[in-house]
Amino acid sequence: MVMKARTFKKIAIIGTGFVGSTTAYTLMISGLVSELALVDVNKSKAEGEAMDLNHGMPFVRPVKIYTGDYKDCKDADIVIISAGANQRPGETRIDLIHKNASIFRSIITELVRHNNDCILLVVTNPVDILTYFTYRLSGFPKNMVIGSGTVLDTARFKYMIGSHVGVDPRNINGYIIGEHGDTEVPAWSLTDIAGISMEKYCEQCGGCDDSAKKRDEIFYNVRNAAYQIIERKGATYYAVALAVRRIVESIVRNENSILTVSSLLEGQYGLRDVCLSIPSVVNSSGVERVLDVEFSQEEIELLKKSADTLKEVIKTLGI
Repeated sequence: MVMKARTFKKIAIIGTGFVGSTTAYTLMISGLVSELALVDVNKSKAEGEAMDLNHGMPFVRPVKIYTGDYKDCKDADIVIISAGANQRPGETRIDLIHKNASIFRSIITELVRHNNDCILLVVTNPVDILTYFTYRLSGFPKNMVIGSGTVLDTARFKYMIGSHVGVDPRNINGYIIGEHGDTEVPAWSLTDIAGISMEKYCEQCGGCDDSAKKRDEIFYNVRNAAYQIIERKGATYYAVALAVRRIVESIVRNENSILTVSSLLEGQYGLRDVCLSIPSVVNSSGVERVLDVEFSQEEIELLKKSADTLKEVIKTLGI
């Protein structure tokens, strides 16, 4: 018997700061859903965002957008959590954890009172730890608790490689895995340009530098992109909102798309009881499965170090 894909109509967004409000905008113009509920501790801010979005309604497909409380999450198919303290200049994502864990404890407690049958999509940083925190506190099935993970980092990776070799980034295949943060890992062993290894492509074009130094430079700019943007404009929100829209699209359309979302690992690569980003199949059930990808041995070792770093922080949360 073939299972019918779930129908998605309503999304709730908890937190209408830069990321939450920009995500609402990307979903509004996407035409993916028919209803958006905005929830924020600062209700006036949420009301202002809803008003601004609604005034653009004549230009998009019909979608109902309104502000509410946690009770308005009761029939949401996906709840996006983007609430939390912002990352300040010079502050790492890990530095944020204790502030945002306290915020999340109250959010999840309220949320599960009204809805225990939705997909939870965590965007707030440090996203891997907060995804794990959400999984443990909510009691939801592991496939229904997803972090935005390294979907954005992977996009940055493709963009920067594409800029270097002069190719549309949509034709770059590659992944950033592990933590969305300082211990993330570039999977160079899997990176190719239209099926051609980066090394061979650079040899063929004759003008591309594929040295270890150039690769280190590209990865440095990927890993530190958020810090560089925050230093210049105070926050990142456009690209991450597009990354969230891409994840939502994969869920709503039951695409079985492969994305580097963060989810619970249960033995993959020898890792357990931690949420990290590995290429995974995403569809209407959430994370359908984490793929068994043949990374290089060095990449697997770095992935394990990334997991160990996160586990040390998780221990301090008492969950």
